[in-house]
Amino acid sequence: MGDGERYIGVDERRARLAVRHQLAAGARAGRPEEVAGALVALHGSDPATVYLAVGARLVDPARTVAETERALYEDRSLVRMHGMRHTVFAFPTELTAVVHASTGITVAARERDKLIKDMAKAGAPDATWLKEVEESALVALARRGQATASELAEDEPRLREQFAYAAGKSYEGVHTVGSRLLKVLGAEGKVVRGRPLGSWISTQFRWAVAPPHPELDVAVAQAGLLRRWLTVCGPATEADLKWWTGWKVTDVRRALTAIRAERVSVDEGPAYVVEGDAGPPAGAVEPWAALLPGLDPTAMGWQQRDWYLAPSLRPALFDRSGNVGPTVWWNGRVVGGWGQRPDGEIVWRLLDTEGVGREAEAAIAAEAQRLGSWVGATRVTPRFRVPLEKELAGPAD
Repeated sequence: MGDGERYIGVDERRARLAVRHQLAAGARAGRPEEVAGALVALHGSDPATVYLAVGARLVDPARTVAETERALYEDRSLVRMHGMRHTVFAFPTELTAVVHASTGITVAARERDKLIKDMAKAGAPDATWLKEVEESALVALARRGQATASELAEDEPRLREQFAYAAGKSYEGVHTVGSRLLKVLGAEGKVVRGRPLGSWISTQFRWAVAPPHPELDVAVAQAGLLRRWLTVCGPATEADLKWWTGWKVTDVRRALTAIRAERVSVDEGPAYVVEGDAGPPAGAVEPWAALLPGLDPTAMGWQQRDWYLAPSLRPALFDRSGNVGPTVWWNGRVVGGWGQRPDGEIVWRLLDTEGVGREAEAAIAAEAQRLGSWVGATRVTPRFRVPLEKELAGPAD
């Protein structure tokens, strides 16, 4: 520990998490916008995660679906778009310009270059042809308001063109121009994901033209995004920051300097908090339990997770790609996982029983009942399934 650096221990980090991630009963929110604003971003790779993450943090979860749909598709106060690590998130609309400038531009350039190279290898038309298709598709999308890739292909048939991908390799396949191009346009901030074709758990979605936003200076945007995230997730190590943002370490360090972040110490080593945030939290946090979905932003918030998730639990709770499944929490640490049976029942299992007594089990059971009360008969299957969730869910219908 450096001179003057304050040590922030595990218990204090868990207390910060309870309040700032709106998981303790007294810290819960009233609206989905408050949840997304507090967490900076809600993972959106699995559409159900957005709703389940919101519902876990609302004072009254009964209107989770209606209120989240209002925010996403009526008020547009939340926007689902590509962000950090080329992952789909739901962001507060006012953050779209910050995310685009800080992260999206670099990702988008890489993805467009990759698409053009893949098409060239397959003997497909060149970048000029692709630009013509893009412009035509955007005009059609603006006219329609929202549309699926198939619907856009009715207006711009060239979107149906196919090309071979990774020929001769184990993962070779055939892609359509439309499927790849729309993802690139999403990374470029030109289109966003719109209302799904089915219910709130549907993975079939429409596209919409992205709302206009100002073009920001990259360094200014990176400083702004880092400040927002570090406010809710600090203390965090440099490794955490680099992993979450997907930036180069030079960009992370520049942003830390720009916001005058304070250096502290945690068990993993040097870490950072926003300026003025190194002191202890005010007041004690009441005991709390939570059932969080797969890919929840809290469970996926840090690269170094030992302070809230024991390494011994990872084989049961993560898939081979590093995606976390549904987790059970008690007082700031993961103690088990949960799943949903074919009849809709929410079931859970403890994997770490240290310090988990009757009070904890009663609180976890209450959270399971709370979750089941608003999910109802809807059958939620995580997009990325993990061993414990599969076991708890049982055989499919």
